[in-house]
Amino acid sequence: MVLLAGCASYSGSGLVPGRSSAAQVEALMGAPALRLARPGGGEEWYYPRGGRMGWNTYAVAIGPNGVMRAIEQRLTVENVARLKPGVATMKDAQALLGPPFEVSRFDRMKRTDWGYRIHAAPRWWIFWLQFSADGVLREVIKLPDFEREGEAPFAGLH
Repeated sequence: MVLLAGCASYSGSGLVPGRSSAAQVEALMGAPALRLARPGGGEEWYYPRGGRMGWNTYAVAIGPNGVMRAIEQRLTVENVARLKPGVATMKDAQALLGPPFEVSRFDRMKRTDWGYRIHAAPRWWIFWLQFSADGVLREVIKLPDFEREGEAPFAGLH
């Protein structure tokens, strides 16, 4: 029973869109790492999971009425591809992917990199989103994460 409760709190399994309250989300999943206002009202709550590595980030949409609208895993290759260099901003990346697992600043280049780890079977990847000083995405760098190669998607994450 305890094992099932632990897995439920990991991904929000058991929460029902349109029925579960914000209080129920927080009781099950804990305090979100990030809260962002949604256009039209309500908030998006972000839950990075998988320890410091952050292999999953669940975004929970909370409506203006305090009821959960949706929950989804945001760290996907498809979502990263939606962020177009020269167009997307830090704000766009944060709203789509949630908080990065690592931030690096390169003062001489006037760039900031945000790191996201993504498992796209059978490979493990690190995506570095590089932003210029004006907050615009300039480059997406996709590198294999050799530390995790050959592991199952959730090995050592609980």
